[in-house]
Parts: sequence; C-alpha cells; structure tokens
Amino acid sequence: MADAMRSKDSLRLSVLRMMKTAVKNKEVEKMKALDEAEVLAVLNSLVKQRRDSVEQFRSGGREELAQKEEAEIKVLEQYLPAAASDDDIRTAIDAAIQQTGAASLKDMGKVMKAVLALLAGKSADGGRVSQLVKERLA
Repeated sequence: MADAMRSKDSLRLSVLRMMKTAVKNKEVEKMKALDEAEVLAVLNSLVKQRRDSVEQFRSGGREELAQKEEAEIKVLEQYLPAAASDDDIRTAIDAAIQQTGAASLKDMGKVMKAVLALLAGKSADGGRVSQLVKERLA
C-alpha cells in the first residue's frame, strides 16, 4: 500500500484497500484470523464479483465502468496464485473421476468437489471447471 501511495497509483491503492477490507470483514464474520486458503477464497470472490459487474456494465452500455472493473481484476490477479491451465484442470478431473468412481453426469457434484480440492493451491474458475467436467462425463 505504501508503494502505491508513493507512486500515486490510485487504482492499485483503492484495490488494495478493498482487498484489505474484504479480508478484515471476513475475519470479523468468522471471529478468527483467516488462513491462506480462506484469504485466497475471499480474493477469488472479489474477482468473480468484478467479472459479473463487467458483464452487467457491458449489457447496460457502460463501457467506461466495465473497463474500470477489468483494470481492478488485473490488479487483483497479481495477488492470486497462477491460474490453473486447462491441462491442469483436465488432469485433476481425470484423477477425481478415478478417485470417486464417477460414471455419469449424476456424479458431477462429487467430481466437482474432488477437482476443486485437487486444485486448491491454484486459482481456477469454477464455471470453466464445471464445463470441462460436463464434457468429460458426457
């Protein structure tokens, strides 16, 4: 935060303050300090909220607000672990299917839970994971 203040980078400063506030609010809600996985979950939810906002602003014809949200996403992603590639996701899906013995789309919930557990150290978009699981189980 201090570097952002010194360099007068108002976007980075506002995003960092937003991140700090979101983490602090979650700590207050849980009444304990968050571990690293919980902090990453909070930051991932912030990214997801921004992506939803971009869609809403674009559908409403507010391109300047959509661009601001995209800039915030870029700053947030700098503080998240590298996103899982499609190959990483597919490998985790195959391992989860073997682990759970899934055979059809009825087992999708079990597979999703196992895949997300396997990808815990990486940032993975749940929608993309869901899409790939559906393709694999279909």
